[in-house]
Amino acid sequence: MKTIKHITILFILLATSIASAQVKFEAKTSKKKLGVNERLRIDFEMNEDGDNFNPPSFQDFTVVAGPNQSVSHSWMNGKKSFNKTYSYFLAPKKQGKFTINQATIEINGETYKTTPITVVVSKAVSKPNDPNNPDILIEDNIHLVAEVSKTNPYLNEGITVVYKLYVSPNTGVSNWRETDSPRYNDFWSQNIDIKGLKILKGTYKGEDYRYVVLRKTVLYPQKTGKLEIEPLSLDITVDVPTSRRNIFGERLMTQAHKTISAGSRKINVKPLPENNKPANFTGAVGDFDFKVATSKTALNASESLQATVAVSGNGNLKLFELPKLSLPSSLEVYEPENTDNVRTTINGMQGTRGQSYTVVPQFKGKYPLPSISFSYFDLKTESYKTLSSDELIIDVLEGPTNNEGTTNNAITNGSDKQPVLSNDQFAFIKTNANLVSTTKKDFFKSTGFWTALLGPLLAIPLAIVFRNKREERMADVTGNKVRKADKLAKKYLSAAKRALGQKEAFYVALEKALHNYLKAKLQIETSDFTKDTITEILNERQVENTTVLEFVSILKNCELARYTPITQVEMQQDYEKASRTISEIDKQIR
Repeated sequence: MKTIKHITILFILLATSIASAQVKFEAKTSKKKLGVNERLRIDFEMNEDGDNFNPPSFQDFTVVAGPNQSVSHSWMNGKKSFNKTYSYFLAPKKQGKFTINQATIEINGETYKTTPITVVVSKAVSKPNDPNNPDILIEDNIHLVAEVSKTNPYLNEGITVVYKLYVSPNTGVSNWRETDSPRYNDFWSQNIDIKGLKILKGTYKGEDYRYVVLRKTVLYPQKTGKLEIEPLSLDITVDVPTSRRNIFGERLMTQAHKTISAGSRKINVKPLPENNKPANFTGAVGDFDFKVATSKTALNASESLQATVAVSGNGNLKLFELPKLSLPSSLEVYEPENTDNVRTTINGMQGTRGQSYTVVPQFKGKYPLPSISFSYFDLKTESYKTLSSDELIIDVLEGPTNNEGTTNNAITNGSDKQPVLSNDQFAFIKTNANLVSTTKKDFFKSTGFWTALLGPLLAIPLAIVFRNKREERMADVTGNKVRKADKLAKKYLSAAKRALGQKEAFYVALEKALHNYLKAKLQIETSDFTKDTITEILNERQVENTTVLEFVSILKNCELARYTPITQVEMQQDYEKASRTISEIDKQIR
């Protein structure tokens, strides 16, 4: 019995300790630095209901409002969650560094305390913040930041820009979309794909925040001096608490829209040093290896081999020229093929860039591949380095001998020496001869004579017909307007096709194309373009109702697309739908 009693007591103590470990009671402030004329909000949150809540004294602050109490219950995946909050709005009495002491509460017979919070109060600010103002809440609690890895790189040195959206624990962001994307003028740029947005914890200006990495971009500056990285701007939808509460005491939330920007960043790009710059330097910056290799070193004449020039490492691999392979003239060499294997990560370009030459020897002998060199600027030592390849020998074992000793670059010895062209042998036959006829033809009564004589006479009636047609066309005012509008419709439809993938430009061009098409077909002015007017006129022209509805739906898509996210697939569908609808109206209109 005693054993069972002891086990029961131990089980109760263990269950109590587990339950106690799950209880949370903490204090959160809207900010940790504020002006003496601003207000501070402090929330005391708990995940279990308790009794005898005792706030701190707030001796250095004046309590403007509070305590406001809110309670929320929720179920998720079969689990119940509870949250209760006591909120106070405080006004500082003076400048200085103050500590808000602990608050206490009793939960399940246990007393819990919050951690003291230190707040710095500075001099008055020009625009004091109201904690209940949604715009102020967004401005204070949400920040879009562009973090640049290096602000003073060398020319062609890779840097990264990481865009982070910081959100304080007091606020939530439910949606966002890009309103203005940076174009990265004067930079070679590539975006790094981000698979799934992850919410991380971090600090912003010394305060705890949550953040999401929205975009990572690798940049290589292409000119020196002070360059600007254009800002990224977002339109965000934010859930902010209000001063109103529902019948259960829960604080009601409201949604507010705000455009935030990461701000432009200045980059000071340094030129590469001129001292000790190698003559063969073509702009390579980074850390590289260099190699020249052949697929075989011994073969027969008319067989082929591959000679590869390759640069590998980390740097601006796509932004410089590879050294050219130098081969003897007795070897037939084809245009090189690129054998690039370069990937771009957050650390810049990495991999291998090469060129493969197909070489076919024609004659027997030994042929040298001279050493070639490659120069680059090493960022670690901030100096130029030159790498040279080894000299290679290609041994052609079987094949005809080359009798043109003056053009042969093979290494010969002993009986392999080639004879020099003697006077008894044939010289080359000329393939281009400049032969002049000895018989002269008179111009009189020739084809050119009759053409020059009768040509102007035949051109006179053609010119008269052309002038009459031109005058008739110029007098047709209505027809000219129709033709001009028709050309504009084709122009803007082609412009929409070129802008596929760029939402704003695509739908502006598509809408203009549709309007100009109607002007060409219906002879109505742009001021008459309403959806109802278009529907009425097309119905009068006996266009099928389904075609009319489809045309009007495309116009609606053009208007709505400026305010909603659109994929490239949807743009392609709208373009094809517009082309099909115009074709159908052409067939049906009367």
